[in-house]
Amino acid sequence: MDERPTRRGARAGGPARLATLRIARLGARGDGIAELAGRLVYVAGALPGELVEVALGAPRGDGVAARLGTILEPSPERRAPPCRHFGDCGGCALQHLSDDAYGAWKHRQLAETLARAGLVPAPLSPLVRIAAATRRRVDLVAERRRGRVGLGFHERGSHRLVDIAQCAILRPGLQALLAPLRAALDQVVAEGTSVDLLATDGDAGIDLLVRAPRPPTLAARQALAGLASANVIARIAWQEPGQPAEPIALLRRPTVSLAGIMVEPPPGAFLQASAEGEAALVQAALALLPRRGRIADLHAGCGTFSFAVATAAPEVTVRAIEGDGAALDALLAAARRSGLSDRITGQQRDLAANPPQAAELSRFSAVLFDPPRAGAREVAEALAHSKVARIVAVSCNPTSFARDARLLVEGGYRLGEVTPIDQFVWSPHLELVADFSR
Repeated sequence: MDERPTRRGARAGGPARLATLRIARLGARGDGIAELAGRLVYVAGALPGELVEVALGAPRGDGVAARLGTILEPSPERRAPPCRHFGDCGGCALQHLSDDAYGAWKHRQLAETLARAGLVPAPLSPLVRIAAATRRRVDLVAERRRGRVGLGFHERGSHRLVDIAQCAILRPGLQALLAPLRAALDQVVAEGTSVDLLATDGDAGIDLLVRAPRPPTLAARQALAGLASANVIARIAWQEPGQPAEPIALLRRPTVSLAGIMVEPPPGAFLQASAEGEAALVQAALALLPRRGRIADLHAGCGTFSFAVATAAPEVTVRAIEGDGAALDALLAAARRSGLSDRITGQQRDLAANPPQAAELSRFSAVLFDPPRAGAREVAEALAHSKVARIVAVSCNPTSFARDARLLVEGGYRLGEVTPIDQFVWSPHLELVADFSR
């Protein structure tokens, strides 16, 4: 394809270069990938088969990033994105791809990831799709520049903030919060600074955590208290680096229902991104777990799987192991309130630094683990040497899952059913539930 210089987008180091490329495929991040002079070119927003004009940019991995310019020959799979911020906002990568092609791409990405690790599931189930506008949990950034507060997400591959007025993936309650939250933050965010916000739409209203580099001023406290009283907000808390969260406003105890058990999560506690995604993960896991015996729930959080297992199978006892003490306290308190203390017990433990040993794990009938994106290498290594008959792995990162699964297979486990679940709509991220047995 041809390549030529242009002054458009030029920096101090010289003019940018334009190139006309034919996009060959979609990459793991949802970028269109082409080849130029033996190097890969990554083009966000481009689709396979398209002929596009791009501005070549900085090196990226084994190739170079490029900004999409003119689409000379569009793909028949291209569609109008549902969000007006798409293309600027870095939250979504594939709103411009037709629904069927998008689902096929996600399923194929998982299949290829497993194949590269030499893993052959039996079977790789169809993709479970979660609808848009179901997201109950969102991380936002707010910053103040030139006297104005912006609220939204970072631009893809950049620290530049994209100020959003809408978000196509959010629940209506979180969508309605954007405008009043931005107004209240005018008294919270100082010039030239930024804060991170975690908002969860729970059963009692929105639970908002403000993560900031310094303590709240009196004006910030008053503004946030006013925000809570004027909107459907259960709690607002403030957290400085390395410090526990401090309540700013508490109108109702924030709660979330996990398998019908009411849990009061601490500020910032992990929950699945959507109730619908949570239900799909739980359903897939329950179908694989035994209905009696002792089950270990590793990385148990506030009890998403612990309560589901205990309420679905009366002859099961659950050992919930979690590194976050506040989350585990919330789980055990809910177990006491619901009369499940005799069947759900807990242990606070850093599973990366202090994983259970094989002999300890072998005392369980089954083990379920749901680690963060980095995966559970240490747990997988211990399980590979254990005698546990059934392992159920839940993952939000197929790459780290494939690494951990390889360890289990090399330890003598057979990889069975794998169910992909598209909870993070229009993003490259994918959840899954997988079965291992001896």
